[in-house]
Amino acid sequence: MDNQALQTLLSEILPDTEIIQGGQFVEINLDPTHLHEVLTILKNNDQCSFNFLFCETGIDLNGKLGVVYHLRSIELGHSCVCRVFTESRENPVLDSVADLWSAALFYEREIFDLFGIKFNNHPDLRRLFLEDDFVGHPLRKDFEDPINIIRK
Repeated sequence: MDNQALQTLLSEILPDTEIIQGGQFVEINLDPTHLHEVLTILKNNDQCSFNFLFCETGIDLNGKLGVVYHLRSIELGHSCVCRVFTESRENPVLDSVADLWSAALFYEREIFDLFGIKFNNHPDLRRLFLEDDFVGHPLRKDFEDPINIIRK
C-alpha cells in the first residue's frame, strides 16, 4: 500500500486524528489522552496490522516533551510515524505501549532516563544508562551540566 492509500485508510479508521503526508512516512499526531487506544487500533486492525515498533524515541521540541513511534506492518509492508506530546513539561507522563510491543520495554526506560518522561503501566520503569542518584535528564534542552558546558 502506498502512502496516499495508507493516509486515506488511516483517516477512515481514525476520523478524529490528525494524519498528514510526511516525506518518507505518513505522520499521525496523537492526543495523549487517547494514545494507547489509538496505537492499539493501529496494531490490531487487520488493514493496518502495525505489528513492529522499530523505533520509539523522546523529543524536546519547541518547549514540549514528547515521544515519536515508528511503526511497520511486516505482513502488509507499510510504515507510519506517530507523534505525541505530554500535557506538562514539569510532570511529563504518557501511557506505556509495552503491553502492545515488547520492544517498548527498553525504549521507554531509555526515554525515562534521558528525557524524564514517565510511562503509566510500564512494568519496570527505572533508569537504563545513568546511575540511580544522577540528577536530571541529559537529553532535555533545559539540562545544565556545570562540568561539561556546551552551549549554542
